[in-house]
Amino acid sequence: MRQAGPLTPAERRDYELGRRCFERGDAETSLPHLTRLIQTRNFADVHYMIGILYNREGDFSAAGHSLREALKINPSYTEALLALANVYEGQGDFERSREIAERAGSVARSANDVLDATTRGKLANLQAALGDAYCEVGELREAIEAYRKALDRCPNFPDIRNRLGIALRDAGLPDRALAEFRRVLRSHPGFCNAAVQLGVTLYSLGRAEEATHEWEAVLSEHPEREDARMYLRMIGQY
Repeated sequence: MRQAGPLTPAERRDYELGRRCFERGDAETSLPHLTRLIQTRNFADVHYMIGILYNREGDFSAAGHSLREALKINPSYTEALLALANVYEGQGDFERSREIAERAGSVARSANDVLDATTRGKLANLQAALGDAYCEVGELREAIEAYRKALDRCPNFPDIRNRLGIALRDAGLPDRALAEFRRVLRSHPGFCNAAVQLGVTLYSLGRAEEATHEWEAVLSEHPEREDARMYLRMIGQY
């Protein structure tokens, strides 16, 4: 039976040790303390920590259960919503993951009027991970939509825009892909991944000379980039 009132000394010890070990990522030590505590106390943050630890271990079912328990207590628990969206993404339930992520954004926005940068970044990365999952199964239209939603939140994340460019090219939209890679390079000139992919896209359009220029420019600044060297070798330029 769950109790009310102040924590007992044993409960306080479980809470403090459980949280301390959780913050260190020590699931083996943290979980016994936290799971013992929820037998007598119904704390949203304890359920959340348990869910995170199970998720790290790949036990998506147990993680989802704990995070839903946290949300029963506090439906506006943004961190728990984001974690639950991540669990659903790990289970391959992309639609539910998207719904929960959007709910997290709505909760955070209603609480603060404007999303803080940290929450925006987490939501953008979660949406981008959804895009990656769609790419892996060949659902390029959905992937492109997911990357664009991520960029609506954080337009200056070059890695996400680069992934959008790749998805656009693979979807048969190379001109749009070129625009995205060039946009990355305008705002982040040293982002080599976009320069390499720009070269690949130019080459796919029959513009080998321009592609060669991009790859040679990458190697001049970053001679360790084996991908650029490989592409030049492929077209007989290295």
